[in-house]
Amino acid sequence: MQPAKAQDPAALYLRWSAVWSAIMRGYFVVVLIWWVVDASLSPLELVLLGTALEVSVLLFEVPTGVVADTLSRKGSIVISHFIMGGGIIMSGLTTSFVPLLISQVLWGLGWTFSSGADVAWITDELAFLGRNSEVDRLLAAQARWKQIGGTFGIIGFGLVGWLFGVNVAIVGAGAMFLLLGLAVWVRFKEHGFTRAESGHLQNSLAIFRAGVALARRDRQILLILSATMLLNSGAEAIDRLFVRHLVDLGLPVRPDPVAWVAGITVIGSLAGALALRWVEHRIGGEGAPRRLYVMSVGLAVVGSLVLAAAPDVFTGFAGTFLVRGVAFAVIPVVAAMWVNRRATSEVRATVQSFLGQAESVGEISGGIVLGGLAQTAGLPLAFSASATLFFLSAWLVFRSPAGKVQSPAA
Repeated sequence: MQPAKAQDPAALYLRWSAVWSAIMRGYFVVVLIWWVVDASLSPLELVLLGTALEVSVLLFEVPTGVVADTLSRKGSIVISHFIMGGGIIMSGLTTSFVPLLISQVLWGLGWTFSSGADVAWITDELAFLGRNSEVDRLLAAQARWKQIGGTFGIIGFGLVGWLFGVNVAIVGAGAMFLLLGLAVWVRFKEHGFTRAESGHLQNSLAIFRAGVALARRDRQILLILSATMLLNSGAEAIDRLFVRHLVDLGLPVRPDPVAWVAGITVIGSLAGALALRWVEHRIGGEGAPRRLYVMSVGLAVVGSLVLAAAPDVFTGFAGTFLVRGVAFAVIPVVAAMWVNRRATSEVRATVQSFLGQAESVGEISGGIVLGGLAQTAGLPLAFSASATLFFLSAWLVFRSPAGKVQSPAA
């Protein structure tokens, strides 16, 4: 019997996604101000925080993905909330570089427990109910709900940071993450997943090998992993340094830097939600992921160049709006849906973890190089280099025949 409407997994998934994003987007707005204004970190130190996070993701992404495929997707998501919550709280209690670095390592470890596991969980729950056809549109809807939830989180945590202090907002975000983990444990069910009752190590190794075999022989998965690596080589500089650049361009101090950064992020989130609504109705067509990927990465190229060439802070806002608000909202969603189409149920979380690893490898390699470039040659040149890497990612997908016409996973 299908669960009651209140327990519909799709509805639970969307509500959880909105709350998750509200906390996470609100946290990132205030923590970037904390790092730049209160901790006075240099461009290289800001990028190194991201590098520490991504090294953690790189090391643990696949092992935790295999855990989700072997033991429990729901349990993996719950663990994620508790580790990430602890890392967030730690980041609000210090302005010293080394403890902040450790907090990002914890954040990265926690992220890997949820990365891929949430998509695998909802895909299998809908399959259990005979609703496989809903998955693609639900994932697009989830991204839109995240944008809307993130908008409320940015406003809420921005107000808390403005009225009570940025560190209070950060610690509050960590505490809310812990509470959300408890809610997942109580409300999420796991009907579509069968836990391996014995031989966990052997099952884990078998799942990992099956995931690697699928990723190696499926040209579309290989393509999106390669393009993701290239894209994220440039993304880390934008993500970590855009606030530093806005401050350098003359970010107003009244009423408060938090208010200005929150404002442009809110506008970007709303635009991202509209873009994802548009994507939601077009993702099902033949070759749609490929076309949408190229379009959204092309927009990231334009936004990065506008940010790099900005003569004033308001032009910088426009570039930030294009690249972080719209393009970065769509790109990871399209990539995740594309990979999800190609992966089979038994290795779905593991293959999604490969996507996370591709992001991490790109951000680690590109982040360090572009961070050093920003430190020595300036932020505009670093952002121009990011735009070049984005262009190469779009060109790789555009030139490849993979994904032009859908074909069954090999």
